[in-house]
Amino acid sequence: MANQNRSVAAPAGVQPEKTTVKNYVTPAGYARLKQELLQLLDVERPELVKVVAWAASNGDRSENGDYLYGKKRLREIDRRIHYLGRRLDQSVVVDPAARGETDQIFFGATVDYVDAGGKERTVTIVGVDETDPGRGHVSWISPIARALLKRRVGDVVSLATPGGPEDIDIVDVRYEAFAPTAAGS
Repeated sequence: MANQNRSVAAPAGVQPEKTTVKNYVTPAGYARLKQELLQLLDVERPELVKVVAWAASNGDRSENGDYLYGKKRLREIDRRIHYLGRRLDQSVVVDPAARGETDQIFFGATVDYVDAGGKERTVTIVGVDETDPGRGHVSWISPIARALLKRRVGDVVSLATPGGPEDIDIVDVRYEAFAPTAAGS
């Protein structure tokens, strides 16, 4: 008997359930995304449209580098605008400074911990679009953040690492306001 794979349609009048991943973001992260979107919409795209129109008016487009590059760059900008628009629409802004005093770790927490080698480290749990490992900003869905979330000061947490499980000791938790910074800094 042949393998019969059948898909079952949703009953009439019933919409299939949509799963939307929330885009948790700090107020500063939201402001950076919005600033980038406005820069693309109000400055970069209009200037590029002018260049492409000028290049198109020069005649033969098949070997016109300004035209070809401009059209390619315009597609890249339009993709980025679409992406940023979706990310902003899905955003759930969480202000860590509004959390109040608690020793439990949630989104936006800055956590000091000591690793198995005795070295003290600091990470801040931020949105996916705000990660910056050089500054210690880790995504809330990263392995270190998932290990730390909902834990408290004094807890020892097992962190899965490529070298095997590593115990880390949570030393301090604080919630600070994020100062807006320039995009890419």
